Amino acid sequence: MSDHLRAHDAALARLQALHPKAIDLSLGRLEGLLAKLGDPHLRLPPTVHVAGTNGKGSTIAVLRAIAEAAGLSVHVFTSPHLVRFAERIRLAGTLISDEALTDVLARTEAANAGEPITFFEITAAAAFLAFAETPADLLLLEVGLGGRFDATNVIPTPQVAVIAPVDYDHREFLGDDLAGIAREKAGILKAGGLGVVAHQQDAAREAIEAHAQAVGATLLMAGQDWDGWAEAGRLALSFGGRFLDLPSPALPGAHQIANAALAAVAALSLGDVRIDDEAVARGIASATWPARLQRLTAGPLAAMASARGADLWLDGGHNPHAARALADFARSLTARDGRAVTAIVGLLATKDAKGVFEALAPAVSKVVCVGFDAAAAADPETLAQAAREAGCEARAARDVTMGLAVALGGADPAPHVVICGSLYLAGEALALDEATWPR
Repeated sequence: MSDHLRAHDAALARLQALHPKAIDLSLGRLEGLLAKLGDPHLRLPPTVHVAGTNGKGSTIAVLRAIAEAAGLSVHVFTSPHLVRFAERIRLAGTLISDEALTDVLARTEAANAGEPITFFEITAAAAFLAFAETPADLLLLEVGLGGRFDATNVIPTPQVAVIAPVDYDHREFLGDDLAGIAREKAGILKAGGLGVVAHQQDAAREAIEAHAQAVGATLLMAGQDWDGWAEAGRLALSFGGRFLDLPSPALPGAHQIANAALAAVAALSLGDVRIDDEAVARGIASATWPARLQRLTAGPLAAMASARGADLWLDGGHNPHAARALADFARSLTARDGRAVTAIVGLLATKDAKGVFEALAPAVSKVVCVGFDAAAAADPETLAQAAREAGCEARAARDVTMGLAVALGGADPAPHVVICGSLYLAGEALALDEATWPR
């Protein structure tokens, strides 16, 4: 990529200035803009709408792999991006081109005519425009925040609504009541629609079931209507009176068993005859999703680690629920060869640092806290103090490169190193070399 400003980069900068708040949960502004664009959200392929606190992106990655293994062409909308905005919009299997992105952003910006609107809303409108104008068999649509008032929830009843595990995150917008958070996520369930729901804590499950009953949606609940578990190194799935013996997920981490099972049930629930058991198996065994326990083997950071004899991993889990899954993975790394795990952690100041470090403390030997280029990034020394209070041996460094140098220093055996926390930090790590950009 050349260093010149691409046309859509300038447009994105303008769009970020159209509304004083980064997030303002509402649908009215977006519905008005979509009407001016000819209601592209009403001209979409069959859609799977995915909400939840953790696992949304991984579930969509497996769903995409399953659908493509079945021969379907698939649109995908996810957020945030890691390196380039185009990662958010995949058209019929391919990331949107610079030219197509510039075109839909320009048309959307012109239709909005300078009216107040959030960045996520106006870019979602651009994505809907691109999806409506490009033929595909399926759209996988990830909720940005919450569900009920999220910009993606302007769509009519989806073919399948998926609710991944619900936990605490974005408390400044969604609050501290788990049942209330679950009600927001359940807002994607529509009258007459079908919802596939992952294992939930009791309060979340009850809230989701109550909302489904209120709106007249049918649910397929994990633990009741289907279930998936690890067995003999494979994924066992019970669904619809059948038992499927499936490969272990390509995505690493024990928690991906649950995500892959959720994706498989959602895919089979579409009722598309092309999505057979073989396609489900091939998709689960081939799915990729960057910055989710991703092994980094290219780029300058990987070279630094390799020179020291260390392996390097990257994960964007930024709340206690995700940190618990990461801790399980860290323990599995140590169990393989006895080597300790060092975590390089960067978080936004709005996140629950105490909860994250309490989850990590039993599984990692050291923590290096780092900064990154985001206005709300937590100060590394403040993070390090929170880590120490949670029982971690912690140091601070300016950025991820310096943090890795600290993690690799000393005379101890080369550790397993996991760069984790904010997706902004993961994006900075991937952006260092074009070879590691998400494709």
